[in-house]
Amino acid sequence: MRLVMMGTGTFAQPTLQRLLESPHPVVGLVTQPDRAVGQQRGSTRLAEHGMKELALAHQIPVVQPESINTPEGVDLLRGLKADLLVVAAYGQILSRDVLATTPHGGINVHASLLPKYRGAAPIAWAIYHGETRTGVTIIRMSIHLDAGDILAQEAVDIGPEETAGELESRLGPLGARLALETVDRIAAGPVSGTPQYKSQANKAPKLTKEMGLIDWRRNVPDILNHIRSMQPWPTAYSFIHRAGQPPLRVIINKARPAGLALLGARSSGLKTGEAYVRPGTPPQFVVLAGQQHLGGIEIVELQPAGKRRMPALEFVRGHPLRDGDYFGPEMP
Repeated sequence: MRLVMMGTGTFAQPTLQRLLESPHPVVGLVTQPDRAVGQQRGSTRLAEHGMKELALAHQIPVVQPESINTPEGVDLLRGLKADLLVVAAYGQILSRDVLATTPHGGINVHASLLPKYRGAAPIAWAIYHGETRTGVTIIRMSIHLDAGDILAQEAVDIGPEETAGELESRLGPLGARLALETVDRIAAGPVSGTPQYKSQANKAPKLTKEMGLIDWRRNVPDILNHIRSMQPWPTAYSFIHRAGQPPLRVIINKARPAGLALLGARSSGLKTGEAYVRPGTPPQFVVLAGQQHLGGIEIVELQPAGKRRMPALEFVRGHPLRDGDYFGPEMP
C-alpha cells in the first residue's frame, strides 16, 4: 500500500521509522511547519526535526502546511496517489475532503485507551488524573475528534513515578508496531472495527503554560500526579513567597510524599503551601498540601527562573527559608 505519514514529534517518529522499514512505500510526510525554538512545545509534539530529517534521508517528499485542510492541501494529497493516511500526533483535525484523498481513508495512532482521553494531550491527562494504565489505540479516522472505530488497542501499566515524557517514549514504539500491523491487515482485505461508546469518552485538551501552576490545596497524590504529567512541557511550577523578597517562580521537577509525622510538632503551626526544612540526615525540604487534612510533599529537585535544575536542598542553601515562607500563586 502507498502510505502518507502525517505527524509531528517524538510520539509519531517511531511510526514513520517502522513504516519505512516495511514493504509499504511511504510516498510523503505531512508534518507541522518549523517553529522558532520558543514555540516548539507540546505533549506529543515535542520540539525536534527528526521526522523531517528521516523522511528527507529516504528521499520522501516533506510537506509542512499551516493547514492541510485547504484546497491546496487536498490537491497536494491527491497528487501523492496514496492508498492510506497514517496519522500520529499531527495536531490538526482532518476534513472530510482530506480523508477522501485515499481509497482507504486514514488511521490514527492515539496514545490512550479510547474512548478515554480524546484530544491533543492524552498521556499528560491520564497521569494527571491518576490512571495506573493507559495504552495505544488505532482507530479508523472520522471527521470527529478521535471518535472513529477501534481497529487495534493494547494497554500498558503507568509507573508510579513515570513522567509524561517517559511514558511517551514507551508508547511511541508500541504505537508504531500496532500501526504497521493494522496497515498489513487493511492491505490483506476488509477490516472491521469496534465502535466507541460516546458515553465513556472524556477529553484531553491541549496543554498550556498556565496549566502547570500547582494548587497546593489539592491532596498529595493529586499534586504529585500533576508534577509528573506536566513534564517535559509545560512543567509544573509555583511561586515561593519569602518575607521582604519578590515572589520567585520555580519549576518543580521532582517530588515525593513526606508524611506529616516527619514534621513532628512543627506541623501543627503550618498552613497549606508553607515551606519547611526538616532537620535530619539528610534534611528534607517539605511543602504542606491539602486543606482539611494536610499532607507533606518533599521537594527533591527544582529549577528557579532563569537558573539550572538543582537539588532542592542546594536551592535552600542559597535561599534560606524563614518561618512563614510559602508556595502559592504569584499574587496571594
